[in-house]
Amino acid sequence: MTNFNPRMTVLAAACACVSTVASAQDATLSNPAISAVLDGYYQSAERPMAEREEGFGLGHTELALSANIDDLFYGKLTAVLETHGSETEVGLEEAFIQTLSMPAGFSVRAGRFLSDVGYLNNQHVHTDAFADRPAVYRAFLGSHYFDDGARLDYVAPTDLYWTMGVEAFKGESMRAEDEHGEREFDNIGVYTAYTKLGGDIGISSSWQLGLSYLRNENGRLTAHEAHDEDVVIEDSHDHSHSHSAMYTGENTYMADFVYKWAPKGNYKYQHLTLSGEYFQVSDFAPLAAHELADAHSVEHLPDDQTGWYVSSVYQFNPNWSAGLRYGRVDTQELHDDHFHEQSLKETEVSLAWHHSHFSTVRLQYTHQNGTNFDGIEDDNLITLQYVMTLGAHSAHQF
Repeated sequence: MTNFNPRMTVLAAACACVSTVASAQDATLSNPAISAVLDGYYQSAERPMAEREEGFGLGHTELALSANIDDLFYGKLTAVLETHGSETEVGLEEAFIQTLSMPAGFSVRAGRFLSDVGYLNNQHVHTDAFADRPAVYRAFLGSHYFDDGARLDYVAPTDLYWTMGVEAFKGESMRAEDEHGEREFDNIGVYTAYTKLGGDIGISSSWQLGLSYLRNENGRLTAHEAHDEDVVIEDSHDHSHSHSAMYTGENTYMADFVYKWAPKGNYKYQHLTLSGEYFQVSDFAPLAAHELADAHSVEHLPDDQTGWYVSSVYQFNPNWSAGLRYGRVDTQELHDDHFHEQSLKETEVSLAWHHSHFSTVRLQYTHQNGTNFDGIEDDNLITLQYVMTLGAHSAHQF
């Protein structure tokens, strides 16, 4: 049983209880927690940067194994199966160890795991209230950013829930494209820092505010020398590659907020979740472009790339919930010696039926409006999805 400081808020206690460490206390190497998540869908059309394709398909099908290794360490392994056309891909999303008993509120995680930047990123995609992550996540984090690296976390002994941490990652999925294979990338390419602060409002409401920073040493685009020795900047993105950030930069700043309400704190029968995030990506233009701009050879240097979303999900009885989400992402696409401004807006409405905590069937309508974005036209999409969980699955974060 986890011991709580009596001064901690209900939110702090809840966050501690549902962490991957605390939720594994009953699982040991001789009795590990084993689970599977089945994700299937039908989608009427495709959307930019998304993993789901048109027609029938399998989404984020997950196999997980977790247990306490001993009194000092916890371990987790998560494999993911996805279909792309006629091919089935098997990927390793998580394979990490984490300390259980470091002093003074510190903990260390090492291996492959989800980064803790932003609000949604540290959560598995099958827990989302919508079929896909917001466009800003798909553009700047490859839907959900997981990588090989290490994390140092600290939970402060304060009345409010307050945690902070730093991470270092290999960063392969966050690298800017190198079409000619001429660039030497840093082996440790991504560094992050984040803090999250939360508390309660009476007995029915709670909130959390987060600020994150991601430094991408390999995020700036490169310029290549053409055969006539004039500098030409190549188009650098392959929009068909999933799990990689489509648009990168050296610096990414994130802010997130979530508010939750449930009558007397009982989420089983009725609850409301309001959330939103804002991203700003800077320093992505090739250094050579700055030199050309000084010589008036480039039309203009681009502004920052930005994106955001706001979401509202209301479970109005134990079996039904409805969600509304609006998001926008504004990016810059590199063509020859200039940038093209792009914009993508998405309005999404979802209706989900939950027979139990382990089964969800979702119907979602999406209207996407693109301006010069990957050649798409305004479109309406219908997605029918099921998410079913088998076995003992760890609890999820706030």
